[in-house]
Amino acid sequence: MFSGSLVAIVTPMRADGAVDFEAWARLLDFHAGNGTAGIVVGGTTGESATLEDAELRELLLRACQQLRGRLPVIAGGGTSSTASTVERVAWLTELPIDGVLLVTPAYNRPSQEGLYRHFAAAAAAARKPVLLYNVPARTAVDLKPATVARLARVAGIVGIKEAVGEVARVRELVGLLPEGFVVLSGDDATARASIAAGARGVISVTANAAPRAMSEMLAAARRGDAARAAELDAPLGGLHRQLFVETNPIPVKWLLAQLGMIEAGIRLPLTPLAAEHHAELLAVARTAGVLE
Repeated sequence: MFSGSLVAIVTPMRADGAVDFEAWARLLDFHAGNGTAGIVVGGTTGESATLEDAELRELLLRACQQLRGRLPVIAGGGTSSTASTVERVAWLTELPIDGVLLVTPAYNRPSQEGLYRHFAAAAAAARKPVLLYNVPARTAVDLKPATVARLARVAGIVGIKEAVGEVARVRELVGLLPEGFVVLSGDDATARASIAAGARGVISVTANAAPRAMSEMLAAARRGDAARAAELDAPLGGLHRQLFVETNPIPVKWLLAQLGMIEAGIRLPLTPLAAEHHAELLAVARTAGVLE
């Protein structure tokens, strides 16, 4: 279920910051028709930090109803409090979703033992599969491979999105973890190499704008056709880079607005993409085949 090119989908918003559910429906159809292998709703790229629980619930329910099993739907659900994460996981996994993605607690910087207990408690409350999410650049804490190996023995925890962006980390995880435990890249720029190191897929930002290209590139990488994967990834390289020229999801939401897929809405404290980056992002989007 959790393999290939999954999208960390943006939350479309109107100019006043309200969720745009008409655009949401368009985005879901866009991904279902262009090779995306799964949808992560309310993750970092979906502006999880400013989404209300009621909004996340509505986004998920609409996605499940519209997609009707065509794609797995995964909910972003982690918080910096174990108690609130447990509470959130309990109601999220009562929805008709396929799994939850739980990020490491941000700001309070728990120890490895604290991380283990946090995720074990969340898994005990979950009624659906749990994916761990390690992104130390945002959370200021690194879920170490040895701790992931401990967590892999906890019932209900089935995989990890690893966003360290180092192929050596993916290789270390794959070597430590039991067969069947899913490792997904959380870094588009190294996703192809991560597949060669044993990852099963990527949870992608680039796929928001280039789902078909990401899907085809990942498919080539997964079948072991390194030359074809490299050929397909080459035009995407600039997009991988420029979509992080400012904090994600600022650049990708701006690009999707230029493509006419969403309005330009984004919630403070995030702000629209600075004008100095517009030309370069449009240029790499053309190279990637996203724009004419």
